[in-house]
Amino acid sequence: MLFYLSKIFGFFAQPSALLLILLVGGTALLTTRYRKMGERLVLVSAALFVLGGLLPLSAWLILPLEERFPRADLSGQHIHGIVVLGGVETARVSEGRKAHAINEAAERFTEMAALARQFPDARIVFTGASIGLLTASSAGADAAKLILRDFGIEETNQLVIEEKARSTWENALYTKVLVQPKPGERWFLVTSAWHMPRAMGAFRAAGFDIEAWPVDYRTAGWSDALLPFDSPSEGLRRLDLVTREWIGLVAYWVLGRSSALFPAPE
Repeated sequence: MLFYLSKIFGFFAQPSALLLILLVGGTALLTTRYRKMGERLVLVSAALFVLGGLLPLSAWLILPLEERFPRADLSGQHIHGIVVLGGVETARVSEGRKAHAINEAAERFTEMAALARQFPDARIVFTGASIGLLTASSAGADAAKLILRDFGIEETNQLVIEEKARSTWENALYTKVLVQPKPGERWFLVTSAWHMPRAMGAFRAAGFDIEAWPVDYRTAGWSDALLPFDSPSEGLRRLDLVTREWIGLVAYWVLGRSSALFPAPE
C-alpha cells in the first residue's frame, strides 16, 4: 500500500504536475467572478515554466546530491561484492518487445560490467523489481536478466538477482538478507550519483556496510549551475526528478529508513 501511495504522492509533487494544475485551474477561473485569481494562477504557472524549464534551477538542486559521495578507492582491500540498484531497465517496453530497453541511467549496467571484469572474484548482485504501477513486479528483474545475459554475465553463484524490491529501502533489506555480508568484507554500491545519498542512508540503516560507486551523472560539475537548458521539457524533467529525490530523502529520514537526513561519506 505504501508503494502505491508514494507513487500517487510523487506524481502530484512533481513541479510539472503543479504547473499543469495551476494552468488549468487558472484558465478555468478566467471566465468566472474569480478572474483576478485565475490571472494570478496563469502568471504563476508561466513563471514556473521559465524558472524550472529554462533556468538552471534543477542544476542547483541536483549538484549537492551528485557531489555528496565521491567514488570509493579501488586500491587496497579485496572487493567482495558489487550491488547494483535497478531502475535502468524499461521493463514494460522490454517485456513487450522482447528486446533491450534501457533508460538514461544505463551507466548502472555499463559500470557494473566494467567492475565485474576488473574484479572477477567479486559477487555481483542486481536488486530491483519493476517500479511501474501497471507492470508486474518481476518484469524489472526479467528485463535485467536479458541485458546481463547479452553482456555475458549469467546468473550463477557469482551473479545474484534479487527481484522483489520495489523501493530503495527494500533494495537494502532484501539484499542484506540475500548475501549475508560479513564484518570486514568490502562491498560497493552502484547507483545514480543523484540517488546515492538516499541509497547509502538506506543501506546504513539496514546495517549493510557498503561503499559508494556513483554513476549516471546528469551534470558536468558546478559549472553547470550557470547553464540554461536548451529546451523547457529537459529542464522540467530534471526538476521533477530532483524534487522527488529530495522529498524521498526527507521521507526516508522521517520513517527511520535512512541513517541521516542527508547522508555523507564516513
